[in-house]
Amino acid sequence: MSDVILQLLNVESAYGPIKAIRGVSLKVRAGEIATVLGSNGAGKTTILKTISGIIDPRKGSIEFKGESITAKDPAHIVQRGLSHVPEGREVFPLLSVKDNLLMGAYTRRDRDGVGRDLETVFGYFPILKDRAAQDAGLLSGGQQQMLAISRAIMAGPGMILLDEPSLGLSPKLTKEIFEIVVRINRERGTTILLVEQNANMALNASDYGYVLENGRIVMEDTCERLREKDDIKEFYLGMKEEGARGERRWKKKKTWR
Repeated sequence: MSDVILQLLNVESAYGPIKAIRGVSLKVRAGEIATVLGSNGAGKTTILKTISGIIDPRKGSIEFKGESITAKDPAHIVQRGLSHVPEGREVFPLLSVKDNLLMGAYTRRDRDGVGRDLETVFGYFPILKDRAAQDAGLLSGGQQQMLAISRAIMAGPGMILLDEPSLGLSPKLTKEIFEIVVRINRERGTTILLVEQNANMALNASDYGYVLENGRIVMEDTCERLREKDDIKEFYLGMKEEGARGERRWKKKKTWR
């Protein structure tokens, strides 16, 4: 896990005159799950969109597998082995579940491999196999998230960018999705860069983490160490320190939900 597969160096991106990320530098090592934590509007989604070529950076460089993908066409980036699961799922609602999955494999020419991966995603998410002929727009939000992740797998990527997989999902479904994300990483060796507001889930699933505030990386460490930092406990895990008989205890803030 020592080899760096993705590297951002001093990347800046903007929407018109508004800078969304400012001098972001980060590394993701092959085979790990890395996460970017931050509040709404911190720039987390912008980082993923810039990596995948949806947004061109104004400054800085992005390398994937040792090759510059800075401002490259998204199709080229997918062909290099980098898939993006966007926030809000964005499935093709009028296509069947199976056709959505096959759309994920449109750049591939290994028919046998595509068939194997199709069975793999049906193994991860059996409901998709049951509803393979159904229009994707008729799936529930959780099922569409399963479909979006599976579509990314169908591209045969070495790395997946995963944007807010728990968005709009129940705690039970969120837990199921994260369990599968970890399985994909462990069983397939797929590197994952995860953006997620559920900091507790993200830190427990990931190996390394970055904290983003106002478009800048302000902290980074292993997730094990981040979970023990006071700032993370208070602002991202919703816990505050309370003294009791000279001991240090952490309790849930009543104002957090």
